[in-house]
Amino acid sequence: MIRYIEFADRLSAWFGKAFAWAIMVMTFGVGYEVVVRRLLGAPTDWAFDVSYIMYGTLFMMGGAYTLSRNGHVRGDFLYRLWKPRTQAIVEFLLYFLFFFPGVIALIFVGWKYSARSWSYGEVSVNSPAGVPIFQFKTIIFAAGALLFIQGVAQAMRCIMCMRDGYWSHAKDDIEETEVKLMRGETVEELRGSTAETIDVVAPSEDQETRR
Repeated sequence: MIRYIEFADRLSAWFGKAFAWAIMVMTFGVGYEVVVRRLLGAPTDWAFDVSYIMYGTLFMMGGAYTLSRNGHVRGDFLYRLWKPRTQAIVEFLLYFLFFFPGVIALIFVGWKYSARSWSYGEVSVNSPAGVPIFQFKTIIFAAGALLFIQGVAQAMRCIMCMRDGYWSHAKDDIEETEVKLMRGETVEELRGSTAETIDVVAPSEDQETRR
């Protein structure tokens, strides 16, 4: 189980980080549209399509990565009070009652839509540019497949927690600077942990007191 979990985590992380670059394309498209619309009075035909296609792609392809890092929204006002084994039992049941049926439906529907879209080269009807979107429909299927693979890994984590009594989490590969500052790491330690030079603020007296 551990080998499969590590494989699923690496796969989800690779796709999540690779498709995170879609935000750059979306930013360029929106920024360009603002400039030419406001300054030149010549709005584009394609900016709206690019923005929602890129955002949708980023949102869908980052889902499995977010799941592997427990980043999805959770209403845990009761869940956090339970023992790890109780949490694992409830999560395991919910995965099979709701998660897997929904993801499997997403896979089959995504395959159906993408196959039909590729068959006639579907283009966007939201703008006169006619931007191709058949490749965007494929994202539905791909996102569902990644979520299924990661969901199996999460279910295995539940089994391991029920057996061992504690959770096994994916290795942290990113952390906000604010979190490190609240732990009391020094400016020098923060600068040494990144390839770039960053401007940080030393912990305040309140943070030192809390620590």
